[in-house]
Formats: sequence, structure tokens, C-alpha cells
Amino acid sequence: MSTVNVAAVRPGIAVGAGLATLGLLVFIDIEFFRLAGAFSAAALLTSVIGRWRQTAAIAATSVVVAMLSGLWHGYTFTTEWWLRVGVCAGIAVLAVASSVVRDQREERLRRMTVIAETAQRAVLRATPTAVGSVGVASRYVSASAEARVGGDLYEVAATPFGVRVIVGDVRGKGLPAVQTASAVLGAFRTTAFLEPDLAKLAQVIDVIVDQEPDEEEFVTAIVAEFGDDTVKLVNCGHHAPLMVSEARTERLESDDVTVPLGLGSDPVVSDHAWPQGARLLFFTDGLVEHRDARGEFFDLEAHAGVLTGPSLDDALERLVGRLLAHGRRALCDDLALVLTENRAGA
Repeated sequence: MSTVNVAAVRPGIAVGAGLATLGLLVFIDIEFFRLAGAFSAAALLTSVIGRWRQTAAIAATSVVVAMLSGLWHGYTFTTEWWLRVGVCAGIAVLAVASSVVRDQREERLRRMTVIAETAQRAVLRATPTAVGSVGVASRYVSASAEARVGGDLYEVAATPFGVRVIVGDVRGKGLPAVQTASAVLGAFRTTAFLEPDLAKLAQVIDVIVDQEPDEEEFVTAIVAEFGDDTVKLVNCGHHAPLMVSEARTERLESDDVTVPLGLGSDPVVSDHAWPQGARLLFFTDGLVEHRDARGEFFDLEAHAGVLTGPSLDDALERLVGRLLAHGRRALCDDLALVLTENRAGA
């Protein structure tokens, strides 16, 4: 998402604010004391919220009005008149120059943001609504308003061994994290179709991450394999997924959680019941580590009820809405969500 200012959405707002400020300054100049040299303060205000063309228009208007002020004060072409008009013109030029520089900086940021978004979209492909007997929905929410780029990752694959899912979180931010996420997903997309053992699949990815240039890079991840009524999990230092069914809501914890990928993971597969109609939510740190103004974490279990309903997409939308409303604060970390549903026999 590119950064935009108010004028980019409604250009009239910047011009209107500038003219209103200029009008106020003219009123003060007429009724109280001479203020012509400060008329270009209207251009300074416009430069904050407007583009350079809008700023230039207000700047030129300010200088013209400053020149005309000599008529109602009766000191046109005097030394004082030249001084006040000169000060106004100087400030106007600075306002336009400042606006030009800011516009150029925003354009560079916009281009970098587009590149970052394109890179991440190439990494995180859209998930299908269903893979075999498993319904799927996914969401990626960026903590940054300037650029949707980070190291959270997910993928779903229909393999000869069953439907497999990986959800992970790369240590770090920016394009290096995206590069590591791309390496993890590339390894998963290849090995998931060749390796029948889920633990060995995670070990292969661990080796790939260990070969990344950044020696301190690691990835917390959870890998799942779905059967008709069971789900196998390999947890590499990640948050346990939350299962919601008619009978209960529970975290699928495991006693065999290993270290994150890239740190020499020695994963163990754990088996869990996967009832028909049950939903399983995989998530990254951005969900459960989001704090409100009082410093309290988002209580996922307390909001688990929103994960039920007719649509997986709607369930995730409601969950994200609850999260964003938690304390009315922006997210402090990126967020990846994958919600699956057992549709075997449906």
C-alpha cells in the first residue's frame, strides 16, 4: 500500500486550507497590524498536506495579495512594501521547494513499496478455498502502513501423503526476511511432494535455512499433515494452532516442540484428533502478542467463537476486526493466518 497524503485523495482540501489561512492573515493585516510578510505561511501549510503544484498556486496567490496590501495601507513601492513583499516571496519559494522535495521522497517510497509488495506476493501465493477435503482461508496483515513486507509465511499443498500446511515467522523484517521466507517456501513446495516423513520434511527445511547468508536467521514454524480424522503436527518453536469444534476449543500443544528452523531442529511428529467439521487456526506472533493501551495481550481463546460460522473467509475477517479493535492500537508485528476446516464426508 503506497503512502498518500490528504491532497492526493481530495486536492481541494489542500487548496482550501491554504486559502482559508491566507484569508485569516489578510483579515488580521487589515484589522490589527501589517502582516503581509507572513502571508506565505498559507503556502507553508499547503506544502504539508498538498502537492507541489497546489503549494505553488497558494504561494503565488500569497505574493500577489502581499503586493496588493500596499493599496489598502497606502505604502506601495516604499522600502517597507518591498521588504514585506520580499519576505513573503522568500518564504513562498521555500514552501514550494519543501513540497517538491517531499513529493519526490514520497514517490521513491511508493516505488519501493510497490517493489516490496510485488516480491512478497510472489512469495505468498493465493491459497485455494479448498484442497481435497480440507477447506482453507488465509490472511496476511502488515503492521506497517507504508509497506506490506515481512517474514511471515504460509503455504498449502495437496501431496501424495495428504494435504500439508506450513505456517512460519522469520526472525527479522524487510527484504532479507522475505528472501528467507522464499527459501523456506521453495523447500516446502518441493520436499512436501517427495518426503513421506513429516519430521524429515522439517529437517530438510532446517538445513535450507541454516545455509542462508545471515547466520543469526531462524524461522519459527509449524508443519501439518491432514488425514480424514487426524492431523499430524511438527512444531519448530512456533505457537500451537487453535482447534475449534462443536465439542471444545483447545490448543493442539505438543510435548515435543523443537527449536526453530535453522538452529538444528530435531522435530518429532505429534498426532491429534481432527473431527469432521472442526476448524484449525494457524497463526503467527502478530495475533497473540498484540497489546492494548494497558499492555494486555489479545486473548485468542476469548474470541475463538468468531471462528465458527458458514464461511472461513468471514471468520478470519471477524477475527482480524476483533484484533484491530483491541485497544485501538496499530499492530506491532505482521500477522499471517491460515484457517482450515475438516470437510471429509461432507
